Amino acid sequence: MARYLDRDRIALVAALVAPPAVAAALLPLRDSLSNTSVALILVVIVVAVASAGNRLAGALSAISAAVWFDFFFTEPYQRFAISKSADIETDVLLLVVGLAVSQLAARARQLQVVAIRDAVYLEQIHDTATLAQTARSPDTVVDHVTVQLTRLLNLRGCRFEYGNLTGHPPRLEQDGTVVWGRKRWNVDRLGLPGEEVELRTFGNGRFYGRFMLDPTPGTIPTLQARLVAVTLADQVGTALDTTADGS
Repeated sequence: MARYLDRDRIALVAALVAPPAVAAALLPLRDSLSNTSVALILVVIVVAVASAGNRLAGALSAISAAVWFDFFFTEPYQRFAISKSADIETDVLLLVVGLAVSQLAARARQLQVVAIRDAVYLEQIHDTATLAQTARSPDTVVDHVTVQLTRLLNLRGCRFEYGNLTGHPPRLEQDGTVVWGRKRWNVDRLGLPGEEVELRTFGNGRFYGRFMLDPTPGTIPTLQARLVAVTLADQVGTALDTTADGS
């Protein structure tokens, strides 16, 4: 997640810097290039920024491109003013097309991130299921899932309690929601509660224990991540149930 935040920050800087830099680099060709060609080159820059960043970066780069096209390539030059109607139309089209294309590029990048995340989640579930079938001790599966949950939900810590239901901590339910007392906690807006959250483990309908999740303040795990966490806990329940039946 931090990697994508850093990438977005870089894209925001590029959104403000790249269009004027490219426009200035094209100045020596102002007499040989048509304004339409310049506008198309700037659209390419907008797409590149949006693909690397998010929608905000794409929108800023589109606005920046339109502003600096006006400044460098429309008469009167080096002024934020346009005297020719054709240049006005080109500048407006640059802005509109740049905004539209940047949003499409940002959406494509978002879908790519989701696809990568889905693949990682699927791999985690598959690895745990394989381990649950092959591990000689269920403790191996418990330790494995403890590490997975810590990374998946960006926790400060995670531990497993066997057969313990003392207290009334917030609880991560099978549908990915969090219940605290008799109320549902708005995880998507508030993140996980500021105290340990229990994730119960069942195998064949029998309760075997619970993971105690220690959330990192300020982080908001997605519903998809929470559902994967529940699935991983169920894999532990399967491993514990298999051992209990075999003993």
